[in-house]
Amino acid sequence: MKKILDYIKSVRGEWFKIVWPSRDTVIRTTMMILVFSALAALFFFVVDSLLNAIVGWIF
Repeated sequence: MKKILDYIKSVRGEWFKIVWPSRDTVIRTTMMILVFSALAALFFFVVDSLLNAIVGWIF
């Protein structure tokens, strides 16, 4: 039982060490993820279209 209480105290102590990001940081990183995801999707769409056209032209 002592190990369980020590574990809970340790978890509680670590919880107060967490540094949460600010609202601006969350918004900025979310926008960066959305932009880079859109760019990656566009890149793969273009590559897939080109490869599809090349294979269609060959066969």
